[in-house]
Amino acid sequence: MAPIGQIVNPTSGSDALARARQRASLVPDCLVEAKRIANTVIAGWHGRRKRGIGENFWQFRPYTEGESLSRIDWRRSARDDHTYIKDREWEAAHTIWLWADMSASMMYKSNYGNASKEGRALVIMLALAEILARSGERIGCPGVMEPIAARNAAERLATALMHAPLSGGLPDTTMIRGWSELVLIGDFLDDAAAVMTRIGPLARRGLRGHVIEIADPAEELFPYDGRTEFTDPETGSKLTSGRAEHVREAYTRAYLSRRDDLGQALRHMGWTFVSHRTDHLASEALVAVHMYLSGMPATAAHGGHP
Repeated sequence: MAPIGQIVNPTSGSDALARARQRASLVPDCLVEAKRIANTVIAGWHGRRKRGIGENFWQFRPYTEGESLSRIDWRRSARDDHTYIKDREWEAAHTIWLWADMSASMMYKSNYGNASKEGRALVIMLALAEILARSGERIGCPGVMEPIAARNAAERLATALMHAPLSGGLPDTTMIRGWSELVLIGDFLDDAAAVMTRIGPLARRGLRGHVIEIADPAEELFPYDGRTEFTDPETGSKLTSGRAEHVREAYTRAYLSRRDDLGQALRHMGWTFVSHRTDHLASEALVAVHMYLSGMPATAAHGGHP
């Protein structure tokens, strides 16, 4: 729950329409910011290249006994006393499915955050799309956009998001087939066991996944004192605390326990987990997820920091 007055609860038809318009107006600015952030980290993005069958040169490496002599690069080998193999890059495009939670709880922004959770989720999602598209990957969004391999994938995803219906909860993934990876971005405030009930079957289908938790600082720190009224953005129900500071310790313990349980459960089934706060730079989460997508170790910690 969040302090009343900071979240709109879109329960009526007019509220839902206003909510859709708000998201549509938010996306263009998020795309501009996403491209700016992508450009700051693109120099360190080496793609996900693998050795294999392809046309592009990847590297020279020493010849190993038993390999085909036809693979030896005699010109390179003539330069010194070693024999070298010319490896080529594996060019099979991968499909990366990107999804960001657009439910009502994501609209929250306290005075401690630099952006709403929704805005930050969209920026990270579109920045990932931009960088992955430049690396030649196929980009899709469950229920919003079919996978495409195009340099303007981020722009096309942004357009699709502007016209997508409002939805909550995890996406329908029945359309995802084959060698795909799934990046889920949201606040994941439900009980960890409930979240894993939805995510677990995806891992059992062989999908590799990455979860990015977006948190507002106030949700983690609970900086409230005195009489405070909270409202649930999903249901509209309210809770009044006469002395909010008296529940801070119990709340913080429960909040962090939920995060730890979710992260441990995801890692146990082979997925990755990054927690990101909206008072940190969006590039921190982007770099952390990039490391995972590239198959390199990264620290799944708050904001991407150790």
